Amino acid sequence: MAGFVEGADRAQSTLLPECLDDWVDESNPVRFIDAFVDGLDLKALGFAGVDPADTGRPAYHASVHLKLYVYGYLNRVHSSRRLEREAGRNLEVMWLLQRLAPDFKTIADFRKDNGPAIKKVCARFIEVCRKLDLLKTASVAIDGSKFKAVNNRDKNFTKAKVERRRKQLEESVSRYLSQLDTADLQEQTEAITLKTIRLKDKLEKLHSEMAKLDAMEKQMLASPDEQISLTDPDSRSMATSGRGSGVVGYNVQVATETEHHLIIAHEVTNVGSDRSQLAKVAKAAKEVLQVDKLEAVADRGYYHGEEIKACADASITVTLPKPLTSGAKSEGRFGKQDFAYLADEDVYRCPAGEKLRYYYTNEENGQKLRNYWTNACRHCALKPRCTSATPRRIKRWEHEHVLEAVQERLDRNPDAMRTRREVVEHPFGTIKMRMGATHFLMKTLPKVAAEMALAVLGYNLTRVINIVGVARMMEAVRA
Repeated sequence: MAGFVEGADRAQSTLLPECLDDWVDESNPVRFIDAFVDGLDLKALGFAGVDPADTGRPAYHASVHLKLYVYGYLNRVHSSRRLEREAGRNLEVMWLLQRLAPDFKTIADFRKDNGPAIKKVCARFIEVCRKLDLLKTASVAIDGSKFKAVNNRDKNFTKAKVERRRKQLEESVSRYLSQLDTADLQEQTEAITLKTIRLKDKLEKLHSEMAKLDAMEKQMLASPDEQISLTDPDSRSMATSGRGSGVVGYNVQVATETEHHLIIAHEVTNVGSDRSQLAKVAKAAKEVLQVDKLEAVADRGYYHGEEIKACADASITVTLPKPLTSGAKSEGRFGKQDFAYLADEDVYRCPAGEKLRYYYTNEENGQKLRNYWTNACRHCALKPRCTSATPRRIKRWEHEHVLEAVQERLDRNPDAMRTRREVVEHPFGTIKMRMGATHFLMKTLPKVAAEMALAVLGYNLTRVINIVGVARMMEAVRA
């Protein structure tokens, strides 16, 4: 085609064959993957297949599979079958694996059997980031996101789902019985006889399904959280941000440093709520950053007094908004936040200017609460806007000052929540986009955790390549 760039003749012979190394330039990320994995002590990390077996057919070294998986998750190729195809047609993979081509079953078994070791590799890459001076900011944003499991919603059972399904079955039985009664009153023709047989078959199937549902209910009620999943037993039904929506899957927690948006700590849980995750994730991030003090910002879903206190005890300063759970505001009455605490007098000042003094301490749900009130309420003009009880009582947790400090920090920095959203929601969006169908391929929590570690490693690799380039990464891994 004259006038266009012409390709090489496929039938053209060359005196010497081209070297495979010529196809992979020095800035190609596969060179870093090769150097990074070769620099790891895979045996110390706990990988199987590091030492050759004394008998039998020689196996692939663990480094071969690890390099293949790191490359795959960097390039949005997660399936073991797709990785098998890449090993036979992708020049980068041919270079990386030295033309080795494991079959998909061997590739899949490596990921399945080496979960804890793969998580340690993800942590080792953070050490490379430290050498590159990318972890200088002692500040993180914490968030959680729901990821789908390999478990259809119809294969997950909760108490409400079982009751709803039983009601549907009972309505179907009632409808078919009514149709049978109608058929009995009609003249018995061949068509009516066939219809009766068909209805009885349907009723038999419904009774069988109800028996299975009863057995499923017993199994469900015996589980700690009264919930079971048939395909992936560790997955759980979780609410999502959309009203009336939900997902059967896992809750992935991450701590993202605020300067370069690198995920420095992550955890996969099957607990749908974030309220009990704050301290654990924040402490893990502090340990990774190797700092004495850490600043962390999270959303209101993490607000829990005990968790915030645990962070304060660990020298972690958290900033997050308090959810408005009291019904007073929605009913047009004063909320607790309208009562000012005067620390020097240990009293609360109400909107009418009266002081509520301390009377006694009691314990509720494991927390020691100080009780305050005043006898001036019965004659107060603002009482209809305050309380329907005789005195308005205020309860104060013994560590309430920790929660008040959190609110003060938020008041001083009202943009903290916007910063949190910009920092920590970007990694989740990127990882889910890379996963394609946005669901895990593995089953059970330990295997899903290994898959998530590879996804986090692929995300962090992409970030660091874009920030410093492959050349500097190679220098850091060889240092």
